[in-house]
Amino acid sequence: MISVTVAAPKGAEENPYTVGIVPQFDARRLRATWRPILDALTEQTGLYFELKGSSSIPAFERGVLAGDFDFAYMNPYHMLLVREHYSPLVRDVGKSLYGILVVHKESPLKSIEDLKGERVAFPAPNALGASLLVRAELKELHGIEIKPRYVRSHTSVYLNVVLDETMAGGGIQKTLNQQSAEIRNVLRVIYKTREVSPHPFAAHLNIPQEVRSRVQQAMLDLDGSANGRQLLSRVPVVKLGVAMLEDYKPLQQLGLERYYVQE
Repeated sequence: MISVTVAAPKGAEENPYTVGIVPQFDARRLRATWRPILDALTEQTGLYFELKGSSSIPAFERGVLAGDFDFAYMNPYHMLLVREHYSPLVRDVGKSLYGILVVHKESPLKSIEDLKGERVAFPAPNALGASLLVRAELKELHGIEIKPRYVRSHTSVYLNVVLDETMAGGGIQKTLNQQSAEIRNVLRVIYKTREVSPHPFAAHLNIPQEVRSRVQQAMLDLDGSANGRQLLSRVPVVKLGVAMLEDYKPLQQLGLERYYVQE
């Protein structure tokens, strides 16, 4: 008798949809934040999701550019780069994204002009708020040349500044707020960039439209429940709403391609 093996359909427990998350924090924290959200989506949709980790922001970027993820939570500039292959589903409509520069609380630095020629920590070259926007504005708006030091994560940026390894560091308000009091209390913000639409949760265009719509609605429904709100607050998300590609097109006017590093 001939045995025929039938592959499990995509989204089944044996063949789950893959989900990539840009690693702003360490792997343990990302899993603790996103695994419960994906479990809640499974409960609402009947679909299964596998959290596919990336060792660093550049590693995630290579994955999303290659289309390795079925769904991905990516930075806004990534959304522009992969718009031919991914469609945004939802984003935080309760706040904007902007970059910040922090220094040690006891630093003698009085203005960003004092950063000329100094080492500044960034999580990765292409982290939008924490790196691209900050580096572009320092050069384009203020004529300030710095020496970038890429340290893999937002948390590492803040530690570099706390330990006086660098004069300053680029981050975003969200990740600064999530640091321990011991770190936050010895840092001060000296610069804030312009604001842009925040990270989208996007779907690969190979995913059927019916599935994309189901996941989008499940995310919005999650935001409308008390338990879902608690889960999303850990990302953190203030208020989920529908995302559109048009939300990210203003980024095309900022000249960020001059600061994007192809890795």
